[in-house]
Parts: sequence; structure tokens; C-alpha cells
Amino acid sequence: MTTSTTREILADLVAFDTTSSRSNLPLIRYVRDYLAGFGIEAEIFADDAGDKANLWATIGPPGPGGFILSGHTDCVPVDGQAWTSPPFALTERDGRLYGRGSTDMKGFLASVLAAVPALVAGKLREPVHLAFSYDEEVGCTGVRAMIARLAGRGEKPAACLVGEPTDMRVVVGHKGGRGYDCLVTGSEAHSSLAPRAANAIEYAAELVVFIRRLAAELALGPADEEYDVVHSTISTGRIRGGTAVNIVPRTCALTFEFRNLAEVMPDAIFGRIAAYAEEELVPAMRRQAPEASIGFEMLYDYPAHGIDPAHPLVTRIKNAVGHNGHGKVAYGTEAGLFQRDFGVPTVVCGPGSIDVAHKPDESILPSQLDLCDAALRRLLLG
Repeated sequence: MTTSTTREILADLVAFDTTSSRSNLPLIRYVRDYLAGFGIEAEIFADDAGDKANLWATIGPPGPGGFILSGHTDCVPVDGQAWTSPPFALTERDGRLYGRGSTDMKGFLASVLAAVPALVAGKLREPVHLAFSYDEEVGCTGVRAMIARLAGRGEKPAACLVGEPTDMRVVVGHKGGRGYDCLVTGSEAHSSLAPRAANAIEYAAELVVFIRRLAAELALGPADEEYDVVHSTISTGRIRGGTAVNIVPRTCALTFEFRNLAEVMPDAIFGRIAAYAEEELVPAMRRQAPEASIGFEMLYDYPAHGIDPAHPLVTRIKNAVGHNGHGKVAYGTEAGLFQRDFGVPTVVCGPGSIDVAHKPDESILPSQLDLCDAALRRLLLG
């Protein structure tokens, strides 16, 4: 099979619209066929609906150990964003490569796939596993089934590299994250009779104020100076309710999320919010509306990640990228799931900058791809 460059493969990958709301199967089939051209058989793990899938493939000798190269195939939407070039066509200008997913994180996937011919020819001493997932952007949901399946059949890789965009800096930790929808249900009335009804917006506002007070408490709690924001955070992102100014609103919905340090338990954070709603707000609401309620639905949940900077894996990846620095990031990745649920030591490091991810005109420097290509060769081929 003709060998393709990282840039050529990136152009192919960007051309697939793998927004999380759409199927990623065309891209997964592309990767499967690409690997087959080098004699590598890929396993496809489809979701229950059959329109999305994870991919797992092994290069090199069978058996335990080896290195996982992990990346997600989905990307965020482009709706409402002002792009100056087509988002799903890789465009080069001003020394950068533009396209949705170019940095988050199809650049890493392209570098991994471009390394395949060398890995096949390199007589590897340990297996190299490719783990490409779906729906990372909506809460790291897709990779969980793949991890569970691999763990259930006894796969025991020794290490994992998650190639999220870090400007090729070694990342040894990130916060965990959870998001919730909350529905406050009170009772309707004519606004002239407002005291006789349970105003859902007003009670939702009390819950938002409690969340704000809780955020202030978290700011005084455990801290980690390696993060830009050193403490756990919580905030309300959306609120919606009401029909007209002269109608006491029956319902109000809000969405909030928190990012917790590893030593701060997410169940404890949510427990404070749920207890306040059930013990303080609901009894007050039910004095006007016996049917009143406050309900919560978890939208996503991913664990915090951390690995000791002195771990041999961290040293190995630092040697591969050519510098000794390390840090932590505020955004979430699948690293915590590989480490917690698969028992695999994991580091985050990949090409591109998170500063341009999710934005219009997302782009990556070709030099970042070159650095990743070289680092993968040193990491896997010595």
C-alpha cells in the first residue's frame, strides 16, 4: 500500500463530518481499510444503535503489555461559527492547517496512522494498540464500552498515551467533570395571585444562588497549584423557564457543571445540592403546590486523572518528546477512564493547542505534527 503522509491522512480525516450528533462510521471504516492495507485487522465495537463505533487494533507481537495510542474521532459542531474556510476541508494558509478537528484531535490520529508502516516494519518488541473512540466530546461516553469489553476479556496493556492537544507538553493530570440538568416544577397562576403559587423560576434562582455559594466554598477547599484555576469549580450554564410576564411559571430548567480536583469527591458536591433542594426548597414549594418537585438528570461524568510525575511512563514520554517539563490541564479527557477502569498508567500528550480547539477556524501548525511524528518514532521504535 502506498505510504501516506501525516498531512495527507489529516486531510482525509477532517473531510469526515464526525460531529458528535452524527455517525462516525465512515471514518472508522476508512481507518479499518487503511490498516487492512498493512495486514492489520481492526475490531469494530459498535454502539447499541449501530451508527457509531470504537476501533481497536494491535500491531506487533500478541500478548500482554504494550502501548495504547488513544484518540477520539468525534468533534464539536460548527453551527453558528464564522469560518473563513470550509470546516470539513483541510485548508493551508498563513503557515497553518485549518479544519474542524485538526487539533482536537484528528492531528494526533493522523500522526498515529502515518506511523503504521514503520511500526509494521519495525519488528516491535511489544504490541502497539490503537484505540479510537466516539462521543468523547459529549462526556467521554463512547470509550467506556470498549474499555469494559477489553478488560472483560483479559487484555493487559502496560501503558496508554492519550493524544489530546497539549502542544506536545507532557500532562500528568486533569480535573474530573460532571454536568446535570435540573427541572424545578411548581404551579401556575395568574400573576395577580402570585402568593398562591410556587414560582418555579424563583425557586430555581434560589438553587442557583446556593450553587454560587458552594462554588465559593470550593474555592477555599483543596488546591493544586499546577492548575491555572487551582481549586474545584462549579457554575450554572443555562436557565430557561416562564411563558409570559403575567403567568407564574410552573417549570424552570437549569444546567450546571463542576470540575473537581482528584481529592474532591463529585458525589459529595452533588449531594450538597440535592440535599438543599430536597430539604429546603421542596418543602417550601409544597406549601403552595403539593405536587411540586425538583429533579436532576446527570448529563456526563468523567473522572479526574493523575499520575505520579516520577512514574517511569512519564519519564519515557518526556524522553520521547525531548523535554522534562510536565503540567496539568483543566479540560477533561479519556485518560482517567483508561487509568481507573482499565488499570493502565496513562499520560496525556499530543499535537496542537487547546486554545484553538472548538473555535471557528480551528487549526494546527505543521511543526506540531512533525514533533508528534518524531516523538512516536522515539517512543515506540527507540
